[in-house]
Amino acid sequence: MTIAVCPGSFDPFTLGHLDVVRRARRLVPEVVVGVARNSSKSALLTLDERLAVARAAVADLDGVRVEPVPGLLVDFCREQGATVVVKGLRGGADYDAEVPMALMNRHLAGVETVFVVGDGSLAHVASSLVKDVARFGGPIDDLVPPGVGDLVRAALERRADAAAAAAPLPTSTDRPTEEPR
Repeated sequence: MTIAVCPGSFDPFTLGHLDVVRRARRLVPEVVVGVARNSSKSALLTLDERLAVARAAVADLDGVRVEPVPGLLVDFCREQGATVVVKGLRGGADYDAEVPMALMNRHLAGVETVFVVGDGSLAHVASSLVKDVARFGGPIDDLVPPGVGDLVRAALERRADAAAAAAPLPTSTDRPTEEPR
């Protein structure tokens, strides 16, 4: 039986991600959604939150499960018995970013990557854009599975509260002085 991995940081999991998982499931009998940590990004949601959101989003899909990726994707694929990675493409920039990783995965472990073109109506949906829109109070609930919007807004509020708590209090030397008249 062919097993595919759909990897990502899923910070947050979007309807675009769900579309790719559904397309992957139509290609193979079993799909593992691998929730990874992206070392080049600071995650908004915790790993546990990202796992919970992904599990809730795919709960009604037979043959799909969600697992954390603790290290290299190729090692995770080996552990899961997966021979294929499925990634979604929205456009040329995604292709340019994904091809070097696909070639490295093939080089390291013989794992092939299959690219699927997502639903055109979701081509503008990216986790980073969802977070940016939410950060400025914009609507995101039509871009993410149910409940994810509330989780993102709560995480942004936690981050803002933490930043405010960490900010130094002004001192008398921080106050502007009045100029003599």
